[in-house]
Amino acid sequence: MADVLTFTPRGIYCPAGDFYIDPWEPVDRALITHGHADHARDGMGAYLATTTAAPVMRHRLGDIRLNTIDYGEVREIGDASVSYHPAGHVPGSAQIRVEVDGQVWVASGDYKTVDDGLSEPFEPVKCHAFITETTFGLPIFRWTPQDILADQINTWWAANAANGRYSILSAYALGKAQRLMRAVNADIGPILTHGAIENTNAILRAQGFTLPDTIRVTGDVNLKDYPGALVLATPSAIAGTWARQFGQAGTGFASGWMTLRGVRRRRGLERGFVMSDHADWAGLNSAIGATGAEKVFVTHGYTSQFQKWLISQGYDAHVVSTEYGAEDDT
Repeated sequence: MADVLTFTPRGIYCPAGDFYIDPWEPVDRALITHGHADHARDGMGAYLATTTAAPVMRHRLGDIRLNTIDYGEVREIGDASVSYHPAGHVPGSAQIRVEVDGQVWVASGDYKTVDDGLSEPFEPVKCHAFITETTFGLPIFRWTPQDILADQINTWWAANAANGRYSILSAYALGKAQRLMRAVNADIGPILTHGAIENTNAILRAQGFTLPDTIRVTGDVNLKDYPGALVLATPSAIAGTWARQFGQAGTGFASGWMTLRGVRRRRGLERGFVMSDHADWAGLNSAIGATGAEKVFVTHGYTSQFQKWLISQGYDAHVVSTEYGAEDDT
């Protein structure tokens, strides 16, 4: 029996439906798992994404030919049956289930199994073959429980605010930043945002997501009016001239990479908070186990190490080369 999905230089391809999933080269028909730039790229003839992911994609990619699909809805595309299922990564993110002649394959995109209270919670999908990321596919990667994480960030912010210092916290503009602003205690002080984050906030608020009040940092904003504020900035902004306007501020980074102490030192950060929108070691293993898949394809991350682990657990595991993982924050 032929493979339901194949791996080509342009992306993950379904011959029966003549479509690609998250292609990194221009194609006629692209099925997109979520709106991050390494998965939703410019130049496709037509796109299919979840209804929730669509506004962010339009904001980032412009006037594209974009069709939408709801979670659980089944579409017949050529000789393939396709449906989208929550991935828990960011709002609107999806795993894509593809069935051809009774064989079911699932391309998971990026995912996490912990319900963050913002994204649609991850739902395991039974399948014969599962394509998984392995961004954090080593046993050392285990995420801080969300209540403890919130307490750590609030304690750090409150201490800085008591000393009249800003607290600049780095976070990716889609997903991570909104999780953080919902997790922190807004009674500590005002929340200021970088423009890229505030643009995403506006899109999600328009879709009905509840977020605390935030203030976009512009040239018209007098920062002296907001002493001790929490400042949410993109990773590129915190490393550049934009952050200098806040003076001797406390700096922090919320990322799975903060598990590795050397990463925090190299970035010159005051604090590192272990938090990711990707699955940790336990999440990867639980997700794969819940699918019931016998064949597993591992893509970006610690691929060779995780493949060896899966083989030791009895899976038919393969490493696949992709161009994902280009986000500047995980």
